[in-house]
Amino acid sequence: MRFSGYQNNIAFDELLARGGRARPHTGKLLQYLRRMPREEVLERKRAADLTIRALGISFTVYSEGENIDRDWPYDVIPRVIRASEWRRIEQGLVQRLTALNMFINDVYNDQRIFKDKVIPAELLAKSKNYRKQCEGVKPMYGVWAHICGSDLIRDKDGTVYVLEDNLRVPSGVSYMLENRRLTKRVFPELFDNFNILPVDDYSNNLFNTLASLSPRPSRYPEIVVLTPGIYNSAYFEHAFLAQRLGAELVEGSDLVVGDDDCVYMKTIEGLSRVDVIYRRVDDLFLDPETFEKDSVLGCIGLMRAWLAGNVALANAPGAGVADDKVVYTYVPQMIKYYLGEDAILANVPSYACWDKLERDHVLANLDKLVVKPANESGGYGMLVGNQASSKEREEFARRIKADPRNYIAQPIITLSTVPTVCGREIQPRHVDLRPFSLQGQSNYVTAGGLTRVALPKGSIVVNSSQGGGSKDTWVVED
Repeated sequence: MRFSGYQNNIAFDELLARGGRARPHTGKLLQYLRRMPREEVLERKRAADLTIRALGISFTVYSEGENIDRDWPYDVIPRVIRASEWRRIEQGLVQRLTALNMFINDVYNDQRIFKDKVIPAELLAKSKNYRKQCEGVKPMYGVWAHICGSDLIRDKDGTVYVLEDNLRVPSGVSYMLENRRLTKRVFPELFDNFNILPVDDYSNNLFNTLASLSPRPSRYPEIVVLTPGIYNSAYFEHAFLAQRLGAELVEGSDLVVGDDDCVYMKTIEGLSRVDVIYRRVDDLFLDPETFEKDSVLGCIGLMRAWLAGNVALANAPGAGVADDKVVYTYVPQMIKYYLGEDAILANVPSYACWDKLERDHVLANLDKLVVKPANESGGYGMLVGNQASSKEREEFARRIKADPRNYIAQPIITLSTVPTVCGREIQPRHVDLRPFSLQGQSNYVTAGGLTRVALPKGSIVVNSSQGGGSKDTWVVED
């Protein structure tokens, strides 16, 4: 398929260097694609789309009060990353999650980082994800966020930045695994010619991480995946992971807490004790006894059982205190404070609107910045300044002035691109990357992650809820 009309003069392209030349680690893939007739590429794309529909790989978009179930958007051309570069990224992700977990543990116990004035204590006072009920808790290994999905981007000069950390109920790993399975079906011959690091070991590592948290040491602890139910946008993933883990997929009504403060699962044979809950339900809906009284998604007494040490929750309630875009701006300081190291991976330069000087700069430059609420996800509630109308910018200025603690701003980064099948042509589309890190008794990082693609031309919003797609991500030995 021809790349002669492929033009990308403003961004770092992951496959092609300037002048249309292959990057050192992408030459074989580019040569293969150039030799393949256009119709064959398009036919393989159609075959992948049919497979997605047949397998029921889907996600839900909430639109105009309706839940719309859509086929997962997948592009057949993989993204390729050098293994030598990835090893440094992997080290940076382990370093980052270690510091974040030390921060969460500190927040709910000694609060040394605030007493030493490394981070302003005022940030905690207005944190929407701080849970007073977690004060004094010290979970196993000092780990609160066992599963983390950090979003990475590459700027036009090739620098990799961390855009944000997702520490509450990070999603997307099932699509990473399905993308690899689809690519093996669509291009099986490529896996004979490339030394591609596997991602299939994620499920085993997730099981081992969860099993290491069990309050009853056992080779086969009872692990369940707690889902809000079939109408949740990530329900496909919940069911997928439960199957991969050999765990039961349960809703809150399937669980009960006994008089002994242990959690039990209702089965046709009676009650069965649960050791570990991989929860995909937000904190406030976990336990109506402790949080939202009207919640029907959780289980009465769940927090009581967790506080008694009779069940493990992953991720732990309260971990979201570090899943805050304002707190994110201080992660390099956390790494230095807790680990005595410089951050391996840099943050995107950010402005915290709660600081008057930085707020004034943001308000004066809204047309040049991306403004994000501190606790939203999925690409909702943010402003891309150069694509917004003057009316939208004025509205955001009012929101920032009304609640400055709730907003940060960042320069508009020119995200890297990857060749993508668009109609009958191959065109550059902007991408980010969400690797998944596990922390418990040991650490694990996926080899690559979920590459998300901004499918509309010129867009930098990659979220599937905003029209984004995805690709398989290859980490290849040099």
